[in-house]
Amino acid sequence: MPRLNAFALALKSLRHKPLTTAVNLLLMAVGVAMMSFVLSASQQLEDNALRDAQGIDLVVGAKGSPLQLILSSVYHVDIPTGNIPLAAQAQLQQNRLVKKVIPLALGDSFKGFRIVGTTTEYVAHYGGEIAQGKMFDGPMQAVLGAHAAATTGLTAGSRFVGSHGLGGNGDSDGHGDQPFEVVGVLRPTGSVLDRLVLTPVESVWQVHEAAHGIDPNDEEAKEAMDADRELTSLLIQYASPLAAAMLPRAVNAQPELQAAQPAFESAKLFRMLGVGVDVLRGIAAIMLLSAALSMFVALYSALEERKTDLAILRTLGAPPRKLLSLLLVEGLLLAGAGAVLGWLAGHAALEILGRLVSDDRGLSLTGLHVAPAEAWLVPVALAVGLAAALLPALRAYLTDIATTLSR
Repeated sequence: MPRLNAFALALKSLRHKPLTTAVNLLLMAVGVAMMSFVLSASQQLEDNALRDAQGIDLVVGAKGSPLQLILSSVYHVDIPTGNIPLAAQAQLQQNRLVKKVIPLALGDSFKGFRIVGTTTEYVAHYGGEIAQGKMFDGPMQAVLGAHAAATTGLTAGSRFVGSHGLGGNGDSDGHGDQPFEVVGVLRPTGSVLDRLVLTPVESVWQVHEAAHGIDPNDEEAKEAMDADRELTSLLIQYASPLAAAMLPRAVNAQPELQAAQPAFESAKLFRMLGVGVDVLRGIAAIMLLSAALSMFVALYSALEERKTDLAILRTLGAPPRKLLSLLLVEGLLLAGAGAVLGWLAGHAALEILGRLVSDDRGLSLTGLHVAPAEAWLVPVALAVGLAAALLPALRAYLTDIATTLSR
């Protein structure tokens, strides 16, 4: 079969110069690996961000940076901008433009996992379901997300002490006299919920009031504190499209409140990150171009060395198209093998990175995810190999038998 012969000859030719073949494979693989890594990672990060912000139209918090408010209240990767009066929740709940208000009270953590004072409505918003134990129904009870529970080793019935901020370990810098009791663990949701420790808002108030020497059983002192209760932020869902035009402006007009829109702030963040992604894509494109040039030089040099061999093949009856196909198959083999190796290497690197950073940074990355944009990587690599082999293949096609053998 002619195709089989061309394929076999191309393989023998590539094995004849292993170092040159290896360099060309490496260049192609590096370019494809970088492109595959960037496409898959950026797609996953964007999908994760959109999933965590889904169904949250507005975040209301203290004055400050809107992006910081979104990062702290939606993604839980930054410190809050401050606190807002508890009265703001009732005010927004009474607004006809508002469908749902979910309160958040932040400030403490356990072994790097944020303790979030909220309601069961927050769990329901992300589709959380109890895998072990029950949902919290009173102060100082806690329900852990799947990842937080797996990492800390806490189960239903365990007790722990929270720490100030996000960096404590729950021991020396914690609220030792106000331990939490774990009453439940959630099933994995693939959202920010997996990385949180959830408790009623009253728990957060009780912990910090105790830190200021206020007895939680003292009803008189408790009533005095009610007027000064605070929350960190409120997650808002609109009741109608009209709310998008009116509510943020109304909230921002109040001296203590700020309204931030997750969709707008996330888009701004993606634009900022997009510059770095574009740079990496550019570097990957340069690597692919370098692979094409290296492949072209290698095939052209091989053609010059094998002119006599190719001429002899012609005298033995090989038609010109056979020589043309031989060089084209070599280019396609190099490009195809390099593309496959690069694609596998890119996803392997992404899997390693995901395992290294997911626990500490709250990122969810896996090498098993294939971005739709990756579908063109192999065809582009094959086109690069074909283009690199085209000129040497045409020269082989036009080889003059008499002139070549006379030399």
